[in-house]
Amino acid sequence: MGRKKTHLKIAVNTGGGDAPGLNAVIRAVTLAATQRGWDVYGIKKGYNGLLMEEDGLMHLTPSKVRGITHLGGTILGTVNKNSPFEYLTPEGQLTDVSDVVLKKFKEHNFDCLIAIGGDGSLKLANRFYKMGMPVIGVPKTIDNDLESTIITFGFDTAVTTATDAIDKLHSTAESHSRVMVVELMGRYAGWITLNSGISGTADVVLIPEIPFSMEKVCEKIMERERSGGGFSIVVVAEGAKPAGGEMMTIGEKEAGREVRLGGIGEWVTQEIQKRTGKECRSLVLGHLQRGGQPTTFDRLLGLRFGTAAVRALEEGHTGIMVALDPPTVKYVPLEEAVSKMKLVPLNCDTILTARDLGVCLGD
Repeated sequence: MGRKKTHLKIAVNTGGGDAPGLNAVIRAVTLAATQRGWDVYGIKKGYNGLLMEEDGLMHLTPSKVRGITHLGGTILGTVNKNSPFEYLTPEGQLTDVSDVVLKKFKEHNFDCLIAIGGDGSLKLANRFYKMGMPVIGVPKTIDNDLESTIITFGFDTAVTTATDAIDKLHSTAESHSRVMVVELMGRYAGWITLNSGISGTADVVLIPEIPFSMEKVCEKIMERERSGGGFSIVVVAEGAKPAGGEMMTIGEKEAGREVRLGGIGEWVTQEIQKRTGKECRSLVLGHLQRGGQPTTFDRLLGLRFGTAAVRALEEGHTGIMVALDPPTVKYVPLEEAVSKMKLVPLNCDTILTARDLGVCLGD
């Protein structure tokens, strides 16, 4: 048997939507790897950096990642379109350039890719792993919809931002005796909406997992009106849908990227106003949920995930994703990690809490 390679050259990239805590992971990977005498390079803009003729890689050193733990976004940049398997050429043609990406990866003599991303990005990483690229995944998504980890970094910050916004709407809703409708991110999972809606003492919380009845929603609002409430707060996930209806989308689906969800908040607002006669206003919180400084929880989780990824590689693991399993971080096969989306269980304690508090879930 040959000697185990001790000086490794690893790559790290960030893909999909940005999330608070990405820079913490990058810093953790860099420092943990450097302490082992390894070299670390960041691939810019997802996998696109490997396709660039120049300036597509960033040599990550301790000085390069100094002071970035508290910063939102990612110093490597990110993309949520132009997958290497569905790459849009300047001529507007879709082509598969995954073999080129793998070739460039090998030409740079990388020993492993630490891929930081959500469901879509980790599915790409798993496809590259099956092609022969050593990969370790780090779960990132504000949506918290990855089944194999208790929580993803970015989620806590998004919920904190959303809760703060809901808190601030109470005063203006009460002052004007209005119904305020807030549309939040989360795609097909209702974790952000459920957690922030309950924490922000919303009266109605609508999530994708529970198709809602406008009659039930309006009944709750009028019940508050009769009891002297005078105003109501409705929090709706972008992927929520009325019973028998479909999720609402924005524009046409673009090649190589997920369909954009949105519009349900304004639709609910118009329906409430039409059915109750109450003055209604809507707010789409949008990308504010992705921005800003990560919370303490997300910073620490990002640092834990980044160092765990390096330890996993040192132990000889690839084709895995690091995952939180309190009180430890464990390793999960990447194939298993991306096989199922984590939706809100209808019998979970948080749903039961909402019902016991008298929150209307639309059913």
